[in-house]
Amino acid sequence: MVLIELTKEFGYVILTGVASVFLTTYLGVKVGRARKNAGIPYPHVYATKEECEKDEKNMLFNCYQRAHQNTLEVYPGFLLLLLAGGIKYPVISSVAGGIWILGRLFFAWGYYSGNPKNRLRGAFGYLGLFTLLGTSIATGVSLLCP
Repeated sequence: MVLIELTKEFGYVILTGVASVFLTTYLGVKVGRARKNAGIPYPHVYATKEECEKDEKNMLFNCYQRAHQNTLEVYPGFLLLLLAGGIKYPVISSVAGGIWILGRLFFAWGYYSGNPKNRLRGAFGYLGLFTLLGTSIATGVSLLCP
């Protein structure tokens, strides 16, 4: 049996996780406002190509929606890596998580410009995600080979 002991620094990991909840909430609120501004009714997830060609507000809504949806697509993996890596490497994992969060903000803000290519401004967030992958693998190996 392996016992896992959390250091007080694991509090940083928890606070980083909480910050990520604020991130997803912020992105969701922005989508809601863009939906209302474009007049896209529920349950439609996106405006059609034809609707986007007629009104730029529809294209902007799609950009806001895509930024949020893409973040939600990778969010479970981020949380797993944050928590797993944070067991053994809480400070490094928290900093890496913060980098990922900032990257997602720049990703979204780039999308919000209406030019989807501008989302690449947030690509630096992958540095945080890959760091979390490393800390998670190292934590897993250390539990298997104490």
